[in-house]
Amino acid sequence: MKTAVIYARYSSDNQTEQSIEGQLRVCQDYAQRNDTLILNTYIDRAMTGTNDNRPDFQQMIKDSSNKDFQYVIVYKTDRFSREKYALATYKKKLKDNGVKLLSATENIPDSPEGIILESVIEGMAEYYSAELSQKVRRGMNETRLKGNFTGGNIIYGYKVENHKVMVDEEKAEVVRFIYEQYSIGTYVKDIISTLTERRIFNKGKPFARNTIYNILKNEKYAGIYRFNNEVFNNMYPAIVPTEIYNKVRKKIDINKYGKRSVEVVYLLRHKLKCGYCGMPISAETGTASNGNKKHYYKCLGRKRNNGCTKSMVRKEEFENFILDNILSILESPKYMNSIIDGLMKVQEMQSSGSSILNSLLREHKQAESTLNNIMKAVEQGVINNTTNKRMKELETQIEELDKQIIIEKSKQTFKLTKEDFKKFYVQALKINPKMLIYYVIKEIVVYEDTLEITFNSPIKRSPDTNQGFFVISFIKQLVKYSQYTKAFNMIDMEIKVYV
Repeated sequence: MKTAVIYARYSSDNQTEQSIEGQLRVCQDYAQRNDTLILNTYIDRAMTGTNDNRPDFQQMIKDSSNKDFQYVIVYKTDRFSREKYALATYKKKLKDNGVKLLSATENIPDSPEGIILESVIEGMAEYYSAELSQKVRRGMNETRLKGNFTGGNIIYGYKVENHKVMVDEEKAEVVRFIYEQYSIGTYVKDIISTLTERRIFNKGKPFARNTIYNILKNEKYAGIYRFNNEVFNNMYPAIVPTEIYNKVRKKIDINKYGKRSVEVVYLLRHKLKCGYCGMPISAETGTASNGNKKHYYKCLGRKRNNGCTKSMVRKEEFENFILDNILSILESPKYMNSIIDGLMKVQEMQSSGSSILNSLLREHKQAESTLNNIMKAVEQGVINNTTNKRMKELETQIEELDKQIIIEKSKQTFKLTKEDFKKFYVQALKINPKMLIYYVIKEIVVYEDTLEITFNSPIKRSPDTNQGFFVISFIKQLVKYSQYTKAFNMIDMEIKVYV
């Protein structure tokens, strides 16, 4: 007696279990008429047929290697897959395991004519799927044009009623407060402190910094919603006036790390704190009697008249003093040798570990296997625009993997010496002082006659405990700016040999 399993699938949660029951009944009747014993049933509920990420489907393919059954029976071929490439690939896997795919409702003869008929049916299934996807996109776009909510998460300050986005006034007041405070120069951490003191929380917890910044950058609060480069002004009612929103976005863009003022760059920005009142020390610009501008660092507490008497310091003199102190520490033999040892360890770990190379080799083998499967499918008459496109994609992928494998193999044999690292390290420290301070310095507490410099990682550690690794992130970023030329290029601490 012939043996088989049944595979059934439906695409949407809106379809009912009756859809599955109907498929199973038809498949069972087909098996009975053809004297076939059903050994198992595989069902994927609310799973699309345009990809193979289906649990029971994958289990069925895996089980076919046990050779316990001879056939897979489906209600229609499109239940197995709606994508022709995937259909050909998995049919080939079944065939290699001695299993044949059968359709209970499509009478496909086992003949040359049957191959043509099967190709037409598969093409129609793929066409139906593409047409349905197009209709869904068109319907969603019509929904947006009408100003109706299309689903997903609703952002803070809004609610949905009768498919329309409405302003949640209680939360909208919080959004307006955040924008107004930030627009007048209040720090995000101070905004969070005020909200917390007023017992205003987000999902039961104090607002996180990222949450505040996401609110400040989201143009939906100004009534603008974008989708696929198209702007919709009728979906989200504006909570924040346009002028305040634009002012806030401009401030955020200026304050981004790496965004430099055309006039002047304050190297120590966001790193200084007053030792007397604890407030941040911020940038200050003054104009002399002759019209020349002078730049200072001034305590924000004194600026706000909180009683602090900390005097201002000249920008250039103060920055040079700080940089000289930092460089004297990092260039000292004790710490420089320790940091270079750390960089050598990173190189050794990366060159000795073969996980990246193994991963590339596995990916290369899989891509070649997939390409071979498509070639076999083409030889059997399954050829169309989809197979041609996929073949070109795989050929490009294999070509790129070949290059990466050569580079990765080169890394196993080419290594930098300690002198190479030392030469680069000494040069790198002086390339970009702004980046050096950003990565190395955590905080500087300023008094009238004393400084307390806190590094991003403790300096007083022995070499065998990875001393000096706090500079490695800085080195990683600096390499791209270096004028240091050799037969290699260090990027993200990976040594890539140009071939």
